[in-house]
Amino acid sequence: MRELLSFPNPVNELAARTVAAGVAVLAALSLVTGWRWLLVLLAVGFLARTLAGPRFSALGRLATHVVAPRLGMPRFVPGPPKRFAQSIGLVLTTVAAVTAYAGVAVLPSVLVAVLLVFALLESVLGFCAGCWVFGRLMRLGVIPSTVCEECANVQKRYAASAA
Repeated sequence: MRELLSFPNPVNELAARTVAAGVAVLAALSLVTGWRWLLVLLAVGFLARTLAGPRFSALGRLATHVVAPRLGMPRFVPGPPKRFAQSIGLVLTTVAAVTAYAGVAVLPSVLVAVLLVFALLESVLGFCAGCWVFGRLMRLGVIPSTVCEECANVQKRYAASAA
């Protein structure tokens, strides 16, 4: 069971950015149309990707097996920050879906708009806000360095190049 629900490490950044583009499209469509069922679809996708990476996610499978291979050589990044980012998306979309179906007027739209901004940042600019938060939490000691040794090395590399 542990292997079935494992998250890939490393992750192809091109696939991650493709997934983010798909999330941005679905989030924008939800905002424009008001279709609450898209919030449930987004939440289920984030749940699947948080638990097992792209394995059980239609969007994840499309990104990793169809789109990303056509974008060029893979660029690998550490998996744990990407999983953390997926879990943030899961929380945002779950709260948005629950509050939308509960009849709350503004909160679901605000949460989906935040999701849209972060999905666009990742897909267009390659900036993963969840990954950034993950790195800060590692620096603060909230997330132990043993969770992602490579992440700590990447941070050291960036610090060395900035000096």
